[in-house]
Amino acid sequence: MDLMTLALPQEPAGGIAGWAADLVDTLGGPGAGLAIALENLFPPLPSEVILPLTGFAAGQGVISLASALFWTTLGSVVGAAALYWIGVLFGRERMHALWAKLPLVKTSDLERTEAWFAKHGTKAVLLGRMVPIFRSLISVPAGVERMRLPVFLALTTLGSLVWNSVLVLAGYWLGDQWHAVETYVGLLSKVVLVLVVVGIAAYVAVRVRSRKRPRVTSTPRHRRVD
Repeated sequence: MDLMTLALPQEPAGGIAGWAADLVDTLGGPGAGLAIALENLFPPLPSEVILPLTGFAAGQGVISLASALFWTTLGSVVGAAALYWIGVLFGRERMHALWAKLPLVKTSDLERTEAWFAKHGTKAVLLGRMVPIFRSLISVPAGVERMRLPVFLALTTLGSLVWNSVLVLAGYWLGDQWHAVETYVGLLSKVVLVLVVVGIAAYVAVRVRSRKRPRVTSTPRHRRVD
């Protein structure tokens, strides 16, 4: 059967949604997987549009629901693996060299971050796959810190499957109202972004204040000689 005859009813005419719809119409499940792989590499491509749209396509019979979940999760893993290898190639030495050139930071800060990731990295990768903005970014430090690849892939697959299932099923159940998902996930993304900005601002403020604080030098005490 020609896939082009399965065009989505009421599909978006343009923009990212239209581009994703064209991929699904033309390639089926692999097209959805390709869109999500690119979304991992280029976070401005919104998963909150692509995934519900894929679920809507499944609800319309363009692809099966199982195919939608399989291919979007595979695309997530492929995109995350590419970012992981970017982290591996960048390496700790380059990370430390770059960190040393940044203002208001100390090497000890990076070392503490590395120690934290060594201890909690598995939870960070798993949960990070379900948090907007960090979904893609978490793969890079995993590569820099050389997390074991089988562990990284397993955690990425599980986290991605949970996130993808929620958004794909939402689009599947909402039908032609699938775009409502974008509103709620977009709001969550804004909240996460605000928290990140506030955290960075607080960190910078503490660093600036500590640098301006005058150092107290102790004066030597003279011993009394009887």
